[in-house]
Amino acid sequence: MNSPTPSREQAVETRNKTREIALGLLLQLRAVLALVALLVVFSVTTSSFLSANNFTILTKHVAITALLAMGMTFVVLTGGIDLSVGSIVGLSGMVAGGLLTHGLMLPGAAHPWFPPLAVVLLLALGAGALVGLLNGVLITRMRIAPFIATLGTLYIARGAALLMSGGRTFPDLAGDVSGRHTGFPAVGQAFLLGVPLPVWFMAAVAVLCAVVAAKTPFGRHVYAVGGNERAALLSGIRVNRVKIVTYVISGVCAALVGLIIAAQLEAAHPATGESFELTAIAAAVLGGTSLMGGRGSIVGSLIGAFVIGVLADGLVMMGTSEFWQMVIKGVVIILAVAVDQLQSPSQNSVARA
Repeated sequence: MNSPTPSREQAVETRNKTREIALGLLLQLRAVLALVALLVVFSVTTSSFLSANNFTILTKHVAITALLAMGMTFVVLTGGIDLSVGSIVGLSGMVAGGLLTHGLMLPGAAHPWFPPLAVVLLLALGAGALVGLLNGVLITRMRIAPFIATLGTLYIARGAALLMSGGRTFPDLAGDVSGRHTGFPAVGQAFLLGVPLPVWFMAAVAVLCAVVAAKTPFGRHVYAVGGNERAALLSGIRVNRVKIVTYVISGVCAALVGLIIAAQLEAAHPATGESFELTAIAAAVLGGTSLMGGRGSIVGSLIGAFVIGVLADGLVMMGTSEFWQMVIKGVVIILAVAVDQLQSPSQNSVARA
């Protein structure tokens, strides 16, 4: 007669496996569950929360956080961090503001050249890419820790933004109607098919980043570098190049945010974007991106951005003090990182968008 012990052990093992699967699924869906919970709470406590007007404002706010978070996701997936994104936001806005206000003095020219709007936008995005390139070079070639390197470029970019105007604002960025550099406010204020243009930017960048992360060799290399940099190097992956490109992507996303904000305000201020890097990191981690690298997704970061946006918007509508909003945001960041630590190494398989 067979002993009943093995069957009891099998039952216990089955229950443990079921519990692990349920916990893993809960952790993976934490951002979605948090978003649903917030929507329910704020829709009940605030009558106008789900109104069309408020939803339009909310999505415009979320677009800012999402763009930063998606760029940050690539960096964090490699095991890095980018603290300079907030300063890049301010710098790109100032580049655009300076070009629209004072133009560009070319060698030998008697008068400044006011470039077309498309050139202004490209130069501003290029400024973000340049800071991202600097970050990547400092980290890969000079072997400076990402935290220190990007902390340094945070100050460099912010200082450069301040120097461009002596700390003053570039106001009235509507442009000269007699030239070809008009239309800048439309970048942040225009609507396409009834949807704000920044939301279209967010959607386009999300699709592009998700495809790059999940369907291209570069995306696979990003996950490989974050999962095991030594193994990636031995397998022939150009680790340094991958890291540099991720920081350039982060810089361009931050520069796009700077352009959107300056266009919405029709003014550029060098202090724009302060502490934005913390919000970007929080959105990425809340969406399931591991700070240790190798695990995360663009879709997850997008959902994380919605969680933070809905939370911020809901608290404002409830009349919550700005000071308490800061406290709550700090708690959310801590909880996001704490939950990330709960995920065991066995769950660290590559999660793609």
